[in-house]
Amino acid sequence: MQGVVASAYSARMSSSSGSDGPAVDGLIDPENDPRATFLLEPEVVAPLLAHVVTSHDAGTHRSLAPFTGAPLADLPLSSVLDVARAVDRARDAQTRWAARPVRERAAVLLRFHDIVLDRQSAVLDLIQLESGKTRANAFEEIADIAQVTRHYGVRAPAYLRAHGVRGMLPLLTQAVVHRRPVGVVGVIAPWNYPLTLAMADVLPALVAGNAVVLKPDPQTSLTALWAAAALSEAGLPDDVLQVVVGGGEIGAALVDEVDHVAFTGSTAVGRRIAARAGERLVGATLELGGKNPLYVAEDADVPVAAAGAVRACFGNTGQLCMSVERLVLHEAVADAFLDAFLERVRSLRLSGAMDFSADVGCLTTPAQLARVQTHVDDAIARGARILAGGVHRSDIGSLFYAPTVLDQVPPHALCVQEETFGPVVTVERVANDAEAVAVMNETEFGLNASVWTRDLGRGRRIAAAVRAGTVNVNDGYAAAWGSVAAPMGGMKASGLGRRHGSDGILAFTEAQTVAVQRGTSSGLTLDALFALDDGRGQRLLTSSLRLLKSVRAR
Repeated sequence: MQGVVASAYSARMSSSSGSDGPAVDGLIDPENDPRATFLLEPEVVAPLLAHVVTSHDAGTHRSLAPFTGAPLADLPLSSVLDVARAVDRARDAQTRWAARPVRERAAVLLRFHDIVLDRQSAVLDLIQLESGKTRANAFEEIADIAQVTRHYGVRAPAYLRAHGVRGMLPLLTQAVVHRRPVGVVGVIAPWNYPLTLAMADVLPALVAGNAVVLKPDPQTSLTALWAAAALSEAGLPDDVLQVVVGGGEIGAALVDEVDHVAFTGSTAVGRRIAARAGERLVGATLELGGKNPLYVAEDADVPVAAAGAVRACFGNTGQLCMSVERLVLHEAVADAFLDAFLERVRSLRLSGAMDFSADVGCLTTPAQLARVQTHVDDAIARGARILAGGVHRSDIGSLFYAPTVLDQVPPHALCVQEETFGPVVTVERVANDAEAVAVMNETEFGLNASVWTRDLGRGRRIAAAVRAGTVNVNDGYAAAWGSVAAPMGGMKASGLGRRHGSDGILAFTEAQTVAVQRGTSSGLTLDALFALDDGRGQRLLTSSLRLLKSVRAR
């Protein structure tokens, strides 16, 4: 697999940028340019498509490169019957996989870790071609997967180890808690982080002893298929991971078949998945939308906060569930912060380069561009003032949009009420920390937040008052996301459950308690105690319960 993607571009991707792969030679007009053939050759794509469960009855999906609009590949789609077939195959394989010692399962993850790092050029190319993000943003996915894989590869045996707890009565009863895999986990992954969010739930689910059926977004399925192929090479047995490709109807079919569903996407779709999972009494882990705030206190280091805010707002072109869409500025520092912030925003380099020269890439789909334009146009029509951006950069490519900063945005504007999921941020000024917390919390979402202050104690106090699953002090989102031993997820309408840490693997297990009664040969049993007449059993148990409290037995 090494280098297979990078070596197979068409002539339009011929300009090399060094060891990390080729650079975009220019924009392609698929209708008028006779050289606008598939950017990926069939011999490159075929080994990846071999991992799709399809009967070829549902047709194909032609994926396009967001940078240029040129075609990447035709992907066979899965049907609803293919979903059922994938789950059946996964269920057959799961029992054998779960029977393996957890350290053997963890070893597969650690080998996958090495493959990802060793062959990152190939998957970086795929991530960029499918998503339109910069090379630097694509590398974030490589680093993230290496972190997550290492964490669960090392820590899974401890997370899953059976442990004893105090029984009903000391000496008479012993209780041991085991973690059993739920069976088959369905993972529905979005397009914005095609490697990270395809694998973030797959990896802990696998090492916990489950089989997985993964449904990536059709736009970014090649990256997910690359990961599936890499896991197979790392030693994952056949059929333990199945991949189905398709739209919402395939995701719905998957929810109806599996024993636990992990979904990353919009709150609206997440509500429907949660409702259906509830009807079936299966678990659901949901990471949903966010309207994430960043507060700059009056004692913040302004240049540092401005630089951090640029990354927090416009990383991945704003197409990140944890990215900042609301700047909340203490009025004492607002003007100085905006001067420094806007200078940096206006100097950002927009490009489709397949190297590390670009600061901001393009939006991934035309629908996302339309949403961004609608939100900006609506805000302007309601009286908002543009401080930067607000321009569709069609001179660079059809899906490029300038990083945009909006001031004086009315509270009923779409970009205030809804997640934009693009390079757009609004500005609001506050007089003190209490007002800042109130503003940060006045939304149905509660995924991520950011606080900037020189006083770390003050930052922690503010963070404790914010209703968000993660709060970063003096960072936008990476500190919390990258702390893979800590849980990450949303409050309120931003989701259910957590990924990362012990929460992220135990979600894919069922707790089973095995209680053993001792002393049966001598007649010292609970049944014998309850059978004592004249209230002796009651008195004895009452005395025992009082004693247990007095010694603070847990």
